[in-house]
Parts: sequence; C-alpha cells; structure tokens
Amino acid sequence: MIASHMIACLFTELNQNQVQKVDQFLYHMRLSDETLLEISRRFRKEMEKGLGATTHPTAAVKMLPTFVRSTPDGTEHGEFLALDLGGTNFRVLRVRVTDNGLQRVEMENQIYAIPEDIMRGSGTQLFDHIAECLMLSWKGTPSSSGVEGRDVVDLIRKAIQRRGDFDIDIVAVVNDTVGTMMTCGYDDQNCEIGLIVGTGSNACYMEEMRHIDMVEGDEGRMCINMEWGAFGDDGTLNDIRTEFDREIDMGSLNPGKQLFEKMISGMYMGELVRLILVKMAKAELLFQGKLSPELLTTGSFETKDVSDIEEDKDGIEKAYQILMRLGLNPLQEDCVATHRICQIVSTRSASLCAATLAAVLWRIKENKGEERLRSTIGVDGSVYKKHPHFAKRLHKAVRRLVPDCDVRFLRSEDGSGKGAAMVTAVAYRLADQHRARQKTLESLKLSHEQLLEVKRRMKVEMEQGLSKETHAVAPVKMLPTYVCATPDGTEKGDFLALDLGGTNFRVLLVRVRNGKRRGVEMHNKIYSIPQEVMHGTGEELFDHIVQCIADFLEYMGMKGVSLPLGFTFSFPCQQNSLDQSILLKWTKGFKASGCEGEDVVTLLKEAIHRREEFDLDVVAVVNDTVGTMMTCGYEDPHCEVGLIVGTGSNACYMEEMRNVELVDGEEGRMCVNMEWGAFGDNGCLDDLRTVFDVAVDELSLNPGKQRFEKMISGMYLGEIVRNILIDFTKRGLLFRGRISERGEAREEGGARDCLALLQVRAILRHLGLESTCDDSIIVKEVCTVVARRAAQLCGAGMAAVVDKIRENRGLDNLKVTVGVDGTLYKLHPHFAKVMHETVRDLAPKCDVSFLESEDGSGKGAALITAVACRIREAGQR
Repeated sequence: MIASHMIACLFTELNQNQVQKVDQFLYHMRLSDETLLEISRRFRKEMEKGLGATTHPTAAVKMLPTFVRSTPDGTEHGEFLALDLGGTNFRVLRVRVTDNGLQRVEMENQIYAIPEDIMRGSGTQLFDHIAECLMLSWKGTPSSSGVEGRDVVDLIRKAIQRRGDFDIDIVAVVNDTVGTMMTCGYDDQNCEIGLIVGTGSNACYMEEMRHIDMVEGDEGRMCINMEWGAFGDDGTLNDIRTEFDREIDMGSLNPGKQLFEKMISGMYMGELVRLILVKMAKAELLFQGKLSPELLTTGSFETKDVSDIEEDKDGIEKAYQILMRLGLNPLQEDCVATHRICQIVSTRSASLCAATLAAVLWRIKENKGEERLRSTIGVDGSVYKKHPHFAKRLHKAVRRLVPDCDVRFLRSEDGSGKGAAMVTAVAYRLADQHRARQKTLESLKLSHEQLLEVKRRMKVEMEQGLSKETHAVAPVKMLPTYVCATPDGTEKGDFLALDLGGTNFRVLLVRVRNGKRRGVEMHNKIYSIPQEVMHGTGEELFDHIVQCIADFLEYMGMKGVSLPLGFTFSFPCQQNSLDQSILLKWTKGFKASGCEGEDVVTLLKEAIHRREEFDLDVVAVVNDTVGTMMTCGYEDPHCEVGLIVGTGSNACYMEEMRNVELVDGEEGRMCVNMEWGAFGDNGCLDDLRTVFDVAVDELSLNPGKQRFEKMISGMYLGEIVRNILIDFTKRGLLFRGRISERGEAREEGGARDCLALLQVRAILRHLGLESTCDDSIIVKEVCTVVARRAAQLCGAGMAAVVDKIRENRGLDNLKVTVGVDGTLYKLHPHFAKVMHETVRDLAPKCDVSFLESEDGSGKGAALITAVACRIREAGQR
C-alpha cells in the first residue's frame, strides 16, 4: 500500500516536472492578460486603419463593407432560396421563414456535385451548371476561367437568362461569417458580431456608417467583414509570433499572408504542435531524443488530434495512441508533455481570439456610448464546436478582458446556407417596410406648387382680416396694435416694462441711450404668482402685480419715481388704442374674476392708485410678437416684421393705414398683429392636413382652433411625430410592433430632426422603448419630415407677408428684415435654414434678412414705450 502510494507520488512529480519543462520551453506562447490587452489595443488601431479612406489601401485588416445594413428583428417572413458554393459540391436550400409568433425557420436542401471538367472550365459553363441546379447567391472563388475580377451576380443572372425558363431575384451575396451573425441574429436580436474559428478564422460586426469611409452616408450601421486573419501581415505581431509561427508561415502556400489566422485556426493548430514536438525531441527533451519519419512529415499531426488529446477522459491514453501512430515509442512523461503542448497551443489560440474580440466589443460599446454593453456573438467553426475546451477558454478570456460587457456566445446552425437566406429575408423586410413608411410620409412632404398655394391662401386670409366687411368671420384676425412707428435710434430715457404671460412675471428697468453711447441697458427681477392669486379676484391679482413693482423700484433704489411703462400682456385681447386692451379670455391657467371684458390698463392703474405710493404712466400694451419686431427694429431700421416660432407661433408687420379698415385714418402705417395661428380654422388648409394633424387637433384643449399653429409650432410637432410613430408601430414598421406605455402617452414638446442617433436612442429609452439602430434612423427621419414641413409652412406664410408689404408699396424689389424669436427657430438645428430657403423660393422679389431677437417681451415693451414717448414729445413741440 505504501509502495503504490510512493509510486503514484513519483508519477505525479514526474508529470509536474514535464509540465514545468514544457511551460519553460513554450514561455513565449503563454500570454498574460497584459499582453492580450496590448494585442487588443493594436487590433483596434488596425480596425481604424481598415475603415479610413486614406489608410485602407495599406491596411492589413481590410474591414470590408458587406452592404448588410440590418440584423433580423424576428418579423421576417417568406420563402427564399440560398446557394452555398465553396468547394467541389454546392447546396441549394429552400428556406421558409415564418413570423406567426413562433419565429420558425424550415429548410430543405439538396447537394449537387460540380464535375472537375466544369470546375476547371469556363465561367459560363460553371454558372450554366449552377443555374440548372437552381441558385440564389455566391460564395468563394472557383478556378474556372473568366470568373476572377467579374461580378458573380451578373454571371448567374446571365446564366438564368440563357435558360429562359425561370427567373430569380438575386438579393444578396454574403460570406459565411456574415451568414453566421445573421443566423444567430434571428434567434437573438442582440447578436451583432459573427465569428468563425474552424479551418480558417474571421469575424464581422455591425459598425456605424459614419465611420465607414469607403461607403457614402453617415446614418445607420453596416456589417463589416473584418478579414482579421491578415492581422499582423504588416509586422504588428512580430514580437508576439514565435519561431514555430514563422516556420509554419514559411512552409505555407501563402508566406507572409494571413499570419494571425496561422496562429489561431484549425488548419495550423496541429502543425504547430508537431513542430514543437520535433524541436523538443531534437533538444532531447522528448522521446529520449528520437524522431520518426512520420513525425517529420508535414501535416501528420492533425487538429483533431489536439482535440482528442485534450479530452478530460483518456486524454493521456489518446496521446499515447497518436504518438504510437507517428512511429514513436512514448513514455508516460512524453504523453504528459504532449498533452501540455496541446493545451498551450489551443489556449493561445483562444486567448488571441479573445483579444481581438475584446477590441470589437470595446468599439461597439464606444460607438453606442453605453457604460455597459450587452451583446451576443454568433459563432461557427469546427475548432469552436469540437475542441473540448476552446469555447470555455475563449468565453473566460473575453470576460476578463472586457469586464464591462455582458457577452453571450450563441452557436450558429448552418450560417452559410440559412445565413444567406436570412440576409435576403432582412433585405426584403427592410424594402417592404421602407415602401410602407414612405407612402405614409409622402402626405407630409409639400411640393413647390403646394407651398405657393399656401402663400396665396394666406394673402387671401390677410385681406379678409383687414377688411371691415369680412373681419368678423375671418380666422386670421389682423388686429391693429396702434404701434405706428419702429425705432429710429433717437429714443432715450428710463422705462419700466412688465412681462406677464404665465405663472411667473418680470419687472424690468430699461435704460435707452442715444448718440455716441447709443444702446439698451436692462435690469430685471422675476416674481411668481401664487395659484390662489391666479384663481382669486382681479383686484387681488393686480394688487399683487403692483406690490411686485413697488418691491422692484425699492430694489433698484428708485422708490417713488414715476416712469413710463410698457405692458406685455400675452393673453387674447382686443386693442382699441396703444394704451387700452380689453381681455377677451383668460388662458394658461388664469381664472381671476372681474377681468374678462375689462381694460387691463385700467385695472393696473386702479391698483396703482389704491397703493398711493407712486404713479406710473402706462403708455403701451403689447404682445410679444410686436415686442420682437421692435427689439430688432432698434438694431436694424429695415425691420418691419416680427415672427415668433416657439411653443406657439404668430407674426406681425407694418401695414399701410389705408388697408387697416378697422382704424380710422389713411396716412402712415400701423403694426398689425396677425394672429396667424388660426390660419386654416375655416377649412382652407384641409387638403394639406393629414390624419396625424387631425388626431393632434381633436385631442387638443381647443379642437378646431389654431390649426396652422398646430402644424408648425413646438407645442405640437412632438405630438405629430408621436402619432406617426404609433401608426408605424401598430403596423409592425417600427419597434418590432411593440409600444410602451410612455410611448402611447401623449407628450407635448418639440421635435429635433438632426439629433445624433445616440441621442435618439437615449430619448427612446426614456420613453420605455428598446430601439435598434434602424428604429433610431426611422424616428429621426420622421422628425426631419415633420420639422421640415413646419419650416416650409412657416416660410410660405412669411413669403405672403413680405410680398404684401412689397405690393403695398408698389416696389419691384423689397429689402426687409424679419425679427425672430422662439425656441423652435433658435434651437432646432435646421428649422431656420429651411424656412429661409422657402421664403427666398416663394418671394424671389424680396431680399429678406432674419435677425434673432433678444428679449422681445421685455425689451420690446420698453422700446414701444420709448417710441410712443418720442412721438408724443414731438407732437407736443
């Protein structure tokens, strides 16, 4: 018993010695994580070279575009043929894909031989043979003459045409790596990487279009066939390659090429082990220094032998049998050493593979801007599938190298056949869905003729609003503002301004200077209006406002000072003079009693008199659109139009007094507040409104009112987009047909059409929608179309305004400036540009400049007051 235990210990010690001996001998093949991370870093640089336009021609890793732009989403369906041609036989597969909730793929296939005389004959003969057997797509490069350098799809099409008895739509040409990714992508929609480790090795992944310089376009993604077997062909891996790698390369059919593949793939793994065995035997570290003719024969040690020796059970016994087959008489320690050599070679292969995969995962994570990436890798190949430990070692190494990625490995089944069919199925799905979406979006795209018609109708509605006879029924009210002049630069003095339009209001002191020190200096303070005051009596509301004015004057050290005051009151009013404005109806949550139907200036003056501390001269009541025009008019004397495109939209302009029939007098001009948001309330835009506009209007707080505003302003654009997205989703054209509760909930807000796709995905995630890159592109396109239409409609309305000013004055050409304010105009990346282009296009006889306003509601009110004071003083003189 003691003796057998001692013998076992002796064997264990001998085995350990052999393992240590091999480890020492193959020190350079045992790669640390630090080395693997360095290899991963180098590979990332090679990827970038392959993607770059200037560096691609000399890049070792070619990063070839495949023009596969999407992975399966599970909704694919139909029947497809796939042709798998890559050797002396080829397969024709009939693939049926169903999406009836089961996501099933059924395949039938038939294998056809390619006779040697056809393989070595002409390209015409080869493709005629394929056409005879049925076909779909092509892989590989046969040695038939007249094929290299030609388009294989064209050759197949011509072969089919020569037959004339059937027709097939050739949709896609793919390689097996891409097929692997697509096959696994059907089962797991997170799959965005394909990997093959078999006789050869390669990988593909979904790259952002903006990084692929060889293909036009910046949006979306495209699968890149990396051809990573050539990594190191430029010397990048020279310090990692061993003498055995160099010997393998020298004896290969393509010396100096595919150096990475020769370090990791099944074609070379067995041969690497054989070369190491020979070298160690020559160094008398194995087989008592003896060699056999079989061991010296290239290819005698196969990759299958490596797998057999590394089996958990009987691995040492297998090593003994294989070494005996090679004419050797191995001892126990020789078998142990051979087992360890196989371990080191296959582990290095898995580790190198993990290092490059880590680079790919890191790049995808960086592209997506995610803190933690969740991704699936579709894998095929005999080494990955048949080697007993390769897959486990690969998985562990990847997770060590990229700990911030949750990676799933999914085995592919028939990537070369089923994968080709899936690429085709995805292409068909995308084409069908694109056609359906474009048909819907077409109704939102306006032609030049349609925009000219909008301009014509706006001019008609303007005339209706100005006429005393038709004003009462006109939707575009064209309200007189009693502002009869714009700033001329001689204004001066200190003015107070009130800006009331919501739950907060501002009190401003505006100092206007002329002469050499010409300019405007502003001080302001914001005050809140408590809800109980908003819902109380009119006296309580205006007493609160006056209390805030008193506080502001004390804050500015001006207690008891009497100043002219301009009042921006952004509620529906009927203005009878510059300093008289009748409140028609409270909006924005105000319900103060005793105000509707009353003059707000009188209510303010009465509150001032009740306080008896100071007196103010209320000179003007204005809205924010007129304030915008006046603010810009102070900077540019050509400014005679005001425009706001923000949460809401409105415009004003200087009209000839002879045309303002609601006000007596023929001489001079007066600013008209158009209230153009109501354009179309009489049905004149019904032919341009879509089902989405109707839906937004019906669910709004004021159905049937402000229809033009609902097509162009920031409050409603987001809601139009949401309705379109819901329609697409219900029809299975977006988000895989799944709607989140947040996505269905009505949300008001602006739509920005030029968001980076990462921002789009972040917004969709906030709405509870797990979107693909394709979904993000679609959402962005919808935003673009909706925002473009809004800008064009706004431009058509503005073209009507400037052309009317030109016609009023009998000019061949008009130079005019439009003062503009509003978040949509200022913050949307393309709204302003599209609107400007539309105005130029529709009003070619007008030279229109656009000037952004700064604080039209506050500064504008003060400037209107300043102009009124200037005119009043001039009249008194």
